[in-house]
Amino acid sequence: MSNQDLNEKLQNAVTELQSVTPAFVPADAQVMTVIIEWPPGDVGVPPHRHPGGPCFGYVLEGEMVFELDGDPPRVVKAGEAFWEPGGDVVHYQDGNNRTDIPLRYLVTMMMTPGQPMLVFVDDDELKQRGWVRRSPA
Repeated sequence: MSNQDLNEKLQNAVTELQSVTPAFVPADAQVMTVIIEWPPGDVGVPPHRHPGGPCFGYVLEGEMVFELDGDPPRVVKAGEAFWEPGGDVVHYQDGNNRTDIPLRYLVTMMMTPGQPMLVFVDDDELKQRGWVRRSPA
């Protein structure tokens, strides 16, 4: 098979889901890929940050309520991608939007060695920001 044929085959096999430019990628980043599963109706983890770097995700099954600092909540469905820049940006929601089916999603995180995977945001900061858990629009 020629290089042109191989390139054509690859172009037909690849579907780009998202293309982003992260605010920062740590120079000595470690990369971790995880699958997260929430049962029907589960609200997910409390608001948090990923201080060590950006995260890139893909919903495998179900629907996620996704809310980042500065953006309204939105629903990310199976087959759709999402990302968050990490650092000081708060990830408010990652829960299951459905009460009848589970949610399964994959996340690849870039992390600075020695930094935690995530850090929870305390109630005082949430109150100061005026954040209230709400449903997507």
